[in-house]
Amino acid sequence: MTKSGRNLPLSTQGPLECALRGTVLLNHPYFNKGSAFSSEERRDFGLSGLLPPSIQTLEQQVKRAYDQYSSRADDLAKNTFLTSMKEQNEVLYFKLIQDNIQEMFSVVYTPTEGDAIQNYSRLFRRPEGVFLNIHDVDRVRHDLSKWATADDIDYIVVTDGEEILGIGDQGCGGILISIAKLVLTTVCAGIHPNRVLPVILDCGTDNEELLKDPLYLGLREKRVRGEQYDNLVDTFVKSARELFPKAYIHFEDFGLYNARRILDKYRPEIPCFNDDVQGTGCVTLAAIMAALRVSNLALGDLRMVIFGAGTAGVGIADQVRDAISTEGGISKEEAAKQIWLVDKPGILTAEVEHLSGAQKGYAKAEDEWKGKERNLLSVIQEAKPNVLVGTSTVPKAFTEDIVRAMASHVERPIILPLSNPTRLHEAVPADLLAWTNGKALVATGSPFDPVRGPWGADGEQIEISIAECNNSVVFPGIGLGSVLCQAQRVTDKMLVAAVNGVAELGPAIQDKDATAPLLPGVGAVRDVSVRVARKVIQAAVEEGQATEKEIPTDDEELDEWIREQMWDAKYRPLKYVDIEDASPQAKGDMRVVGSLEGKKN
Repeated sequence: MTKSGRNLPLSTQGPLECALRGTVLLNHPYFNKGSAFSSEERRDFGLSGLLPPSIQTLEQQVKRAYDQYSSRADDLAKNTFLTSMKEQNEVLYFKLIQDNIQEMFSVVYTPTEGDAIQNYSRLFRRPEGVFLNIHDVDRVRHDLSKWATADDIDYIVVTDGEEILGIGDQGCGGILISIAKLVLTTVCAGIHPNRVLPVILDCGTDNEELLKDPLYLGLREKRVRGEQYDNLVDTFVKSARELFPKAYIHFEDFGLYNARRILDKYRPEIPCFNDDVQGTGCVTLAAIMAALRVSNLALGDLRMVIFGAGTAGVGIADQVRDAISTEGGISKEEAAKQIWLVDKPGILTAEVEHLSGAQKGYAKAEDEWKGKERNLLSVIQEAKPNVLVGTSTVPKAFTEDIVRAMASHVERPIILPLSNPTRLHEAVPADLLAWTNGKALVATGSPFDPVRGPWGADGEQIEISIAECNNSVVFPGIGLGSVLCQAQRVTDKMLVAAVNGVAELGPAIQDKDATAPLLPGVGAVRDVSVRVARKVIQAAVEEGQATEKEIPTDDEELDEWIREQMWDAKYRPLKYVDIEDASPQAKGDMRVVGSLEGKKN
């Protein structure tokens, strides 16, 4: 219960029931405390003689673990060390990352996780997650059912491994992106790590290197597509919803053709989210909204050009369009008129061949561009945008001519080169600020150091901090809010509310300082996730999407209700329970029930 006496379905207070003892307990990462087991726990759980006598604190363990981490030769070795720690002691693993999140973020996620995924079959030690393959569709429900019972799963991340972190098709190694995303939901938003489910849909791979690798662990065949693929996805979704009716499904790193159509198919029916389509769009929109406030402009004033009309680019367009529509009370078709998409053929018009269904909603009339140049510079000169977004992976695409053309008609041009990694950025912040005399409002897809220049009064040197458009400041909070209120769906209004939550916590807005970052950094991400979750829950309640009862209505009380249900990396006292009376969680999880019962008998 909260101070007000409200119900807390996912309370993190009090002891944990545990049916494990001795070496079985020490080998279970969720319950294991290593040298931090108390004297009473060592006695009650049969640990005497299995541990060194000194009892240490979590903080002492973190210091030792950090020293071991720091001794690793490179980032991939550090990533492997952390994976090994996660398999031994989850509390220590998450505490180490939480205490060093800014340093370790790039090791547990991009870019180092990409290296780990590419080397998955070579670094493999033990399986984690659910492996569903396209030739065993009839087993999907059975295989999922082995994981847990209906009330045990809150958050599922599923991928087919086709478009991983900018490194392409990684086949069954994609399971690591599902795992990594779930790590971020715990670190950033307190999603309970024992209530999540990472899934890979193995449909084969078109990666020739993997197909030729004798150590490759996935299906050794070309990707299966079409009706058989759709049947696997549909069987997974329906089975997951039937088995885990409270679970929120997060689609991750599906290929360009499949990502949006899968989201569009299931979004009206279940609580689901695609980070590549919606997460990137949400965090980019948050940066834009913060920049518009700095510029004293409203969302209705926005004129945006997006260079790169793939999944991310169109996803950003959709989020901006939906926000303009929601806040302005106009149709999505009308809102789309404020957005121009530019890709390899130039400006996308209705007569461009092979437009996707998502791109067609932004295609301009062919007559508007008859006889005109259609490259990015010409579009900037014609459309006169105040926002320019890059998702093209074309290095240095935002040239000095393009940036100066934009600055010639906008007092504070908002320029967001988002392509990853850094070598693929459309421009670097130092150039953007130099070409606009420090006027550009910049956010990037990768971290950049602050930029100094003579942009103050009388040429005074000032330092401008650069925000990183990091999805992790938004998608975990959206998931947390949806899980806690038991949302039936994730609506446009809920996403716009999430965006507002991120934007209002941007240092440039909080501190009323245009030289500060437009967005909060990962160091403040748990506080940001509370704000995002609050906004999402309030929007869900308003729209009738929330099914959880007794949700507080007061902002402060709702924040407390959210925080009390966020998992934190701390040791809780263990309470021994007999295995016959134990819940699946107390037994470790459903995967080990059989072995435990066998030992008892």
